[in-house]
Amino acid sequence: MDRESLLKQLENESKVWDFVVIGGGATGLGIAVDAASRGFSVALVEQSDFSKSTSSKSTKLVHGGVRYLAQGDVRLVLEALRERGIMRRNAAHLVRDQRFIIPCYRWWEGAFYTIGLTVYDLMAGRLSFGPSRFKRRNTVLSAIPTLRSKGLRGGVLYHDGQFDDSRMAVNLAQTASERGAVVLNYMKVTSLIKGEDHKVQGVRATDAETGRHYDIRGHVVVNATGVFVDEILKMDDPAVAHLVRPSQGVHVVLDRSFLGGDSAIMIPKTDDGRVLFAVPWHNEVVVGTTDTLRDHPELEPRALESEIGFILDTAGRYLSKPPRRSDVLAVFAGLRPLAAPKDGEESTKEISRSHKILVADSNLITITGGKWTTYRRMAEDTIDRAIRLGLAQKRACVTRTLKIHGCKANPDFNDYLYVYGTDRAAVERLIDRDPLMEERLHPDYDFRVGQVVWAVRNEMARTVEDVLSRRVRLTFLDARAAVEAAPRVAAVMARELGRDDAWAEAEVEAFGKVAEHYILR
Repeated sequence: MDRESLLKQLENESKVWDFVVIGGGATGLGIAVDAASRGFSVALVEQSDFSKSTSSKSTKLVHGGVRYLAQGDVRLVLEALRERGIMRRNAAHLVRDQRFIIPCYRWWEGAFYTIGLTVYDLMAGRLSFGPSRFKRRNTVLSAIPTLRSKGLRGGVLYHDGQFDDSRMAVNLAQTASERGAVVLNYMKVTSLIKGEDHKVQGVRATDAETGRHYDIRGHVVVNATGVFVDEILKMDDPAVAHLVRPSQGVHVVLDRSFLGGDSAIMIPKTDDGRVLFAVPWHNEVVVGTTDTLRDHPELEPRALESEIGFILDTAGRYLSKPPRRSDVLAVFAGLRPLAAPKDGEESTKEISRSHKILVADSNLITITGGKWTTYRRMAEDTIDRAIRLGLAQKRACVTRTLKIHGCKANPDFNDYLYVYGTDRAAVERLIDRDPLMEERLHPDYDFRVGQVVWAVRNEMARTVEDVLSRRVRLTFLDARAAVEAAPRVAAVMARELGRDDAWAEAEVEAFGKVAEHYILR
C-alpha cells in the first residue's frame, strides 16, 4: 500500500464512491473488505493509524465468549463461535488454537465447568477447536506449573482462539486495498457533506500530514468509529442523544515465566463477577481485563491504579509467585463502545456485546458494539443493510471463504516472523540482503531493522508509534525496550520517508510521551 498513490485517487472530487467508511479499526476495515470484495468502490478514512484505538488493545482472543454463555446470551455465543472458526480458516497465519485451563479449587467446580464447556463445544459444531475435558491435579500442574497448588483439585481444559489484533488490522487493510479499496490512515473527517434533501452524500476529511482537505463523496456513508461514533453522529444531528459510553479494559503484560507453559488460565469469576485471563502472547503473558465505565473517549486512555491493582491482586491469588508492579513489562488500556447506560447506572456486566446498526434520517449508517471475533459478520450485516435500504446494488457477500492477506496454513508460531504469513519469505529476503537490515531494534528482542523498512514500504506505517506499537508490537510487549528502540526506528523511517533529523527527533519525543501510558512506574 502506497499512501501517495492512494491519496491521488481522492483528488477527483467529482467521483462518487459506492461506500465511504469512517473508521479504520476492526469494524471499518471489515466493512471495507466486504464491500470491495463484492465489487463496490470503497474509500475508508481513519483519523489516526489503523487499529490505533480499541482494536489494538484487546485480550488477543478469538472466542465465543464463555461469559456470555453463562449470562444466557446463546445467540451471541453461537454467532461468535461460528465466526471464530471462519476467522481461523481465513487468517490461519494469525489465529491459533489456544488451550485454556480453568483451575478448580472447590469440589463442585470440575463437573459444573465441564458441563458448561461441553455445551460450548457442541454449539461450535464442526468449527470446534477441540473437546473440553476435566484434568486431574497433576496434569493441570504439569501444564501450568506456576498455579497455586494448595487446594487445587484439578482443572477443566477447553479450547479457544488467540491472535494478534493489530496485525490482523494491517492485513485487512491490505486485503481491501488489493480489491480496489482506498484505505487511508491519518485522514480525519471534519464534517459531513449533505445535499439539498439533507441526505448524507459524503465526508470532508483532512490529511494530518499535509493539512489538505478532501471532499469524498459516496452513495453510502458508514460511521464505524467505535467509541467515537457520537462525534460523527453529532455532525449529522447536533441534537442526537449519546449512543455509546466507553468502558475501559486494562491489561498488564508479564514475563512468560509467570505461566511456565503454553496453556492459558481462565478465572471464571472474580470479585466483581467478571472473568480474568492470563494468555501466552508473543513469548510474554497478557493478563486482564477490567470493565470500567469512563466519561469520554480517548485515543490513548490511561489505566487506573484501581484497575492495575485488581489485575495483580486477582492473578496473585492463583499463581504461586504473585506478580508485582515491578514485574509488569507493559500496561495498556482500551475503550469498548458500549450502549450508553441509563442515568445513574454504572454496571457494564450485563450490557450485551452484540452489535447494533442504526440508520439516521439522513441515511448515515452507524454500527457499534460487537467484538473482534465477529468483525466479519458485522461487516456483512452493514453492507446488507445498505442494500436493503436501496442505497447499493444487491450483491452477495463472499467473505465467509475469503482468505485474508497473508493467510497461510500451519505456520510455525515459534518463528518471530510468523505474523507475516505468505509475506514472510519476502520480509526474510529483505532482512537477509543487507547486514543493516539484520540488526536488531533491541538486543532483547528479535525484531529487525528490515521489519521497519517493510512496515513503511508495504504496511503504511507513518510514525515510530505505528511501527513499535502496531507493526512489531514491542510497545505492548516491553514498553521500556520500545522507548530504547525508538531512536533507531526513527532514523530508519526518516531515510525511507525522506525526512530530516528534526523529524526523527520529534518522532522520538512524541513516541516517548505515548509510551508513558504503557510504563508502570
